[in-house]
Amino acid sequence: MIKKIYEAIDNSFDEMVEIRRYLHQHPELSFKEYKTAKYIADFYEELGIPYEKNVGGNGVVATLKGAKPGKTVALRADFDALPIQDEKDVPYKSKVDGVMHACGHDGHTSTLLTLAKVMKNYQDELTGTIVFLHQHAEEYAPGGAKPMVEAGVLENVDAVFGTHLWATTPIGVLQTSKDVFMAGADRFEITIQGQGGHGAYPHETKDSIVIGSELVSSLQQIVSRRIDPLGTAVVTVGVFEAGNAFNIIADTARIVGTVRYLDTDIQEIVVQEMNKIVEGTSIAHDVKINLDYDKGYPPLVNHAAEAELVMKASEEIEEIHTREEVIPVMGGEDFAYYTLERPGAYFFTGANKEGNPYPHHHPKFDFDERALPIAAKTLISAYFSYQKK
Repeated sequence: MIKKIYEAIDNSFDEMVEIRRYLHQHPELSFKEYKTAKYIADFYEELGIPYEKNVGGNGVVATLKGAKPGKTVALRADFDALPIQDEKDVPYKSKVDGVMHACGHDGHTSTLLTLAKVMKNYQDELTGTIVFLHQHAEEYAPGGAKPMVEAGVLENVDAVFGTHLWATTPIGVLQTSKDVFMAGADRFEITIQGQGGHGAYPHETKDSIVIGSELVSSLQQIVSRRIDPLGTAVVTVGVFEAGNAFNIIADTARIVGTVRYLDTDIQEIVVQEMNKIVEGTSIAHDVKINLDYDKGYPPLVNHAAEAELVMKASEEIEEIHTREEVIPVMGGEDFAYYTLERPGAYFFTGANKEGNPYPHHHPKFDFDERALPIAAKTLISAYFSYQKK
């Protein structure tokens, strides 16, 4: 049956692309994906596959129960976009100003919807149950996975699998890990309340820009001087806001950034050191400094057996010529919440588009749409392989 399914997926390529491009032209930001969620729900309504909407927020969960008893396996795709202006010169360019699918979630959704349509035709031959998890808000913590898990989407699920179309990896390459695959991702915000004044009289002020600059420099020393060189951490400042005139010393400053880690012990060291730096700088400059630290997605940890199953199952797919176990990626992914609860694995489907070197979250991001059927075939192959466990 698997060969017939592969053929049906290939025959659905044009529709896959059509769905992907429609979604690409109509992106919606995290927690605001109302029209996208309706599009997904309407798709399942037309297919006649039972579904629930507004799951944990804007999530949509569809369930295809096979005629033969077996295990229940969830397959997940996310569907939110990013606050980025689309700068590609393509017919399917985003029609929403300042919003675009710059990470491939449109492709993830197209993959899962098309797979559901194909598998509906094989329901009478299907062993087990497929749960199609369409998750909102992957891009912005607290994310959509956690509330969907809390809403019970994994209650009757035996295993869960997901993929990310990976635009920096060549098409035909599958990548995964049998352990930590993606980093934990936290957010911090530091506000400095100094004392402003005239640029000609700095001695009468408490310069929030100078203090903030010192903080930024000190934060970089956490990784270089407080973390074991064999450990892994990233402290990145992405926002530094202060001042509004060339001759005025700013009284307030705002610093926002992210912390990435693979081990929770490392995370705790970073938090402790950050608190010390903020407290010490506050005392040294006699100003009020506030640190707001939000712990975001935990590290995504694959289960070894399920990761091996994905690689083994992909051997049946002729378009995949390379399978790699890779070192962890420092990007975050809230698929982590699923594998905390159930056996499962996440993997990258190579989707590099020739002539488009731009990475994820770039205004000119794009991917090779030939990766869509490869992703669908790998997901359903993992499903069937899990049924045999």
